[in-house]
Amino acid sequence: MSGPPRRALSLLPDEPDQVLRLNRYRRDHPGVAINAGPGFWQAQIPQHNGEQIITRYQLRELLDELDALTGHPDGS
Repeated sequence: MSGPPRRALSLLPDEPDQVLRLNRYRRDHPGVAINAGPGFWQAQIPQHNGEQIITRYQLRELLDELDALTGHPDGS
């Protein structure tokens, strides 16, 4: 894998349970880039005409939004 180092554990003092969820999402949706910025999380979802960018302050909120937009890999 390439890309920026994944510092999720050190960035999630209040959301340690979301680390596994983040790793699963990255595994199941390799085309979606999820990165941490200074005080926020951001996802880039490829689209046929560009990309959709979503920014949230908490990882849980970002993953909830991504699940709503991209669905679960099992079709649910």
